[in-house]
Amino acid sequence: MSVNVTTEHPLVGRLARPTRRRAGVYGRGFRRELSRLRDRRRLLAILLLGITGGLLVTFLVARGEAAGADARAYWAGVRIWLGGGDPYHPGGVFLPYVYAPWMLPLFLPWALLPWNVAWVVWRGANVLLFLWSAEWAYRRRPLATAVAIVVLLLPLAATFDTGNVTLLLTLAVWLAQFSGPRVGGALWALGASMKWFPAVLFVFLPPRARAWGLAVGALAVVLALATWPETLVQIDTAINFPRPLRLDYVLIFWAAIPWLWRHEDPLWWANRRELPTALRAAKTRAVDAWQGFRRDPEAAREQARRGIGARLRAFFGLA
Repeated sequence: MSVNVTTEHPLVGRLARPTRRRAGVYGRGFRRELSRLRDRRRLLAILLLGITGGLLVTFLVARGEAAGADARAYWAGVRIWLGGGDPYHPGGVFLPYVYAPWMLPLFLPWALLPWNVAWVVWRGANVLLFLWSAEWAYRRRPLATAVAIVVLLLPLAATFDTGNVTLLLTLAVWLAQFSGPRVGGALWALGASMKWFPAVLFVFLPPRARAWGLAVGALAVVLALATWPETLVQIDTAINFPRPLRLDYVLIFWAAIPWLWRHEDPLWWANRRELPTALRAAKTRAVDAWQGFRRDPEAAREQARRGIGARLRAFFGLA
């Protein structure tokens, strides 16, 4: 005769049955989310993002297999280069590769994939990275983020369609604002070496990253000189290749979002209340400097030199 005896740990039973404490946690979480939905600004942001996302997906689905012309140029350029050909004059159905010759190996691991796989990886990375940045921005300023995405709808659609590297370079400068100074400076320098527009985002880098950015940028100049014959061909191709109106360059403004969103009032001096005060203060400093120069030109020059030097050191994080 056998008797089956089953024993159950007391903790298992407690976890299996809902407790009042857990029910309270769930209830508070539900009420918090419900309160957010009552916020008109958040509801408007959700509506704008829903419409924008729907339009974007509809456009990309409609394009289908016709998409990816720019990404295919990078992919084919690496393969032509590996085969001993000229990626700047590929011929056939491929667009020319128009970036610095020393950057070709950067595309190498991705370009070794078959095109159908490479295109899925490329577009997927663009979409996921942009969604990551949009989620960060939305958690801080929902409505402002939604409006920014609406404004960038056409550039986003164009970039997701062609697979141009513009969005990845924009997100590289975005990431540079959260990375260490060396990585941040390298990301900015890489983007500025590939296209011109990341260069104007220099002011949004952390101070120390600006110094590293210039150092890595100098290394990029050395690499361009080391491949000078190919660099001349690249410059000629980039200048003379006919291009349509580049809407994707408007994405440059997206890289400024982290700096703007992390400052409570970054343009405080430009509002109607503060602008007159800021102008009066600037006028007072200019008058004082002029009067000091008239009294003692040498001392005024030395003071100006020291002031400019201090500001430059602070700008590059060297103070």
